[in-house]
Amino acid sequence: MLSCDVPVSGVSHHFHSLSCFSFHHSSLACISRTPQMADARSAVALGFSVTHEGVSVSYDVELLQDIWHAFSRATRRRMARFKNDFVSGIFPANASSLVATVVVVCVSALLGVDMTFGVVHFTTSYILWFLFGSGLFCQMVGTVTGGALFWFLAILLIRLTLKWFLSYKGWLYEDPHAGKPISLTTRLWMTALHFISRSEPLLHSFQGSLPNLPLPALKDTLERHLLSMRPLTTDAEYEELTKLSEKFLKGDGCRLQRYLWLKSLLSTNYVTDWWEEYVYMRQRSPIMVNSNYYGFDTINERYTNNQAARAGNLTYAALLFRRQIERQEVSACSLSPTSRVPFCTMQYERLFNSCRIPGEETDKFKHFDTARHIAVYSKGCWFKMPIHTGKRLLEPAELQAAFQEILDSSGKPAPGEERLAALTAGERTHWALARKKYFSRGFNKSSLRTIEGAAFVVALDHEDACSDPKDTANFDRWAHQILHGNGYNRWFDKSFTFVISKNARFGCNTEHSWGDAAITAHFMEFVLLKDFQHLGYEESGNCRGSRDVVMRPERLKWELGEDVQSQISVSLKTAEALINDVEMALLVWTEFGKGLIKKLKVSPDAFIQLCLQLTYFRNQKKFCLTYEAAMARLFREGRTETVRSCTSESCDFVRAMLNPKCTEEERLELLRIASRKHQNMYRDAMSGKGVDRHLFALYVVKRYLEEESPFLDKIFPPTYLLSTSQTPLNQCEEEAKILTPEQRMNFVSAGGGFGPVADKGYGVSYVIGGENQISFHISSKKSASNTSSVEFRNDLMVTLREMRQLLKGVSKPNMPAPASEKVHKAD
Repeated sequence: MLSCDVPVSGVSHHFHSLSCFSFHHSSLACISRTPQMADARSAVALGFSVTHEGVSVSYDVELLQDIWHAFSRATRRRMARFKNDFVSGIFPANASSLVATVVVVCVSALLGVDMTFGVVHFTTSYILWFLFGSGLFCQMVGTVTGGALFWFLAILLIRLTLKWFLSYKGWLYEDPHAGKPISLTTRLWMTALHFISRSEPLLHSFQGSLPNLPLPALKDTLERHLLSMRPLTTDAEYEELTKLSEKFLKGDGCRLQRYLWLKSLLSTNYVTDWWEEYVYMRQRSPIMVNSNYYGFDTINERYTNNQAARAGNLTYAALLFRRQIERQEVSACSLSPTSRVPFCTMQYERLFNSCRIPGEETDKFKHFDTARHIAVYSKGCWFKMPIHTGKRLLEPAELQAAFQEILDSSGKPAPGEERLAALTAGERTHWALARKKYFSRGFNKSSLRTIEGAAFVVALDHEDACSDPKDTANFDRWAHQILHGNGYNRWFDKSFTFVISKNARFGCNTEHSWGDAAITAHFMEFVLLKDFQHLGYEESGNCRGSRDVVMRPERLKWELGEDVQSQISVSLKTAEALINDVEMALLVWTEFGKGLIKKLKVSPDAFIQLCLQLTYFRNQKKFCLTYEAAMARLFREGRTETVRSCTSESCDFVRAMLNPKCTEEERLELLRIASRKHQNMYRDAMSGKGVDRHLFALYVVKRYLEEESPFLDKIFPPTYLLSTSQTPLNQCEEEAKILTPEQRMNFVSAGGGFGPVADKGYGVSYVIGGENQISFHISSKKSASNTSSVEFRNDLMVTLREMRQLLKGVSKPNMPAPASEKVHKAD
């Protein structure tokens, strides 16, 4: 999956309350206070009154205490954030190294030795001399200051060296499973990385040292593009594309590349800002289905049917994850626990307290500094629910009580309130105009700000969800519930919305512009592990723990006249048309998993991609341009890159599988060749040598310059009739370390999915859930006469059984050994 405004201070409201001093000046005549005046006085924290009797002071102790707690909490949070940013900024060094460096420099200065290569002398002679003269005090201050400056320069040099060190990507191409020894360079590199990681890095410790995304050579990208198009074009089409490519390379392509090279020098990532702007923010069609994606609950464990209790535990677990992000304590931000290769962590900061804001031409993404509440939708009503007492987070049992109060509420929705969120499901420009006209003042502005500024949204559905894969119709319906609901019971602009069904099943609808599925998958894995393994439930199904504090939810107020309701109806009509056109089909495959695939010594991802190629050809009787998302987070601010999974090698394998004359040995050999090809392309994509993002950036430059380019005009936009993505697992090593692999699989998500990218194509998301489970989420459009998600699922089951039969031949005693490297075709 493909996979800011100025932050709003969380304490600004409390400072406002602190400044509310009330001065009542009266005449010498005695003026009695009315009850209304007394009520007004009680609304301020501190009041002064001057009368003929003198000056009196009144104050509200509880309100002053609340203000003080808010101020102290915000101060502690800012200090902790400053400390963590400082520690991350000097990694792999630490603060004690500053003290040690200054002490050593001072001692060496007393001995007449300058260890700073002239830094102390420069500081004393050219900077401090103007302030303190040339006396002993100047020498002392200069030595300490020079030592600190020398330490800073040393840290800067170390960080630059670390950036160069992390730019090595040779380790990606090592393949010990193929029987080849790991190179000495990679072994030394891994050893050094493990040594650096012993310093216990924080979440963002490596962020400033990650290398910039490299700009590939134009010739290399064009060659890879031609190679990806060869199996999809006729000889005449390929010859025409080759000529256009050569002309582009010798002509305007070089000039566009120079502009792009200049941008790569001036930015940490030459493509991410454009990718977010033009792929996400400028999208004017609905983000529901077209952009947002969803994640599933586990289907293997179930501890409660109490909706409020499940919502309480999940909300508390989510807030623990938010606190870990704020403290930079999130674990497993690397490729794997054993490799310790760091990933970019930029996207974690935008997970909470965030919302997409519609604009007439382009949307914006707004991140709030803090949020002490969540927004809850239940029975057509919107609520503001506190999550903090002022001193601590509410406990799960306390959150359950608040959710239960919402569920038991007998209040009726205000006119237009029930379907209000349909505005976020419709056309973006329409929503932007309605927001500007009807939500810029009064109750509407305040309530909208409450939803957009919430930590996240929880939708309490009032229908059951089926989590039994054998009940295919209702299981598929569950995917529809999470992906789009009824078009108005999800706030699609929020970074994510928790969806809790009546029977306590859980899903997550995620807005796509802020981050990719790997971050959401990590978050959901953490939440599920905390929910089941650490928090748990009582035998009655309620949350564990006591309820010491009662924090009541607050109904949001709206003034939605008929004109606003008509705008809501327009958006809802658009959303319903989109909903009625989506077909989802889910498959939880348990006949084999990665355990059997490993015996073939091929990548499980490559294996599944080949299964999808075979399934698509069986379904459509042709090959197509295929999209697989690969993470580009080995680079700073990296998002994703495209792996074009349909290759000449994969086509050869598909033809062999459908040719009854081919033997199992021939098919296995072609499978290995196609798998190696796929793995190499995936490695290229992860190491910055992909095709699509480079061409996309060139296309943006071309549009900026308002120039014509026959080559770029021909290949853009690319039509991916098969869009695929793998959801990663096992990102929570710390939380799952007490579990066996078998136990761990009981708590993982059953994956997630997304809507079809192309009108006449398929979207397929999959997750390898363990040794014997693979889950698939298939989407397509009903309006397309050539696609059917249900038929694709049936064809996929046929393919998987054929592949299982093929894999059984691997363990046969007389099975010939794999062919030598002469059959391996390099990129």
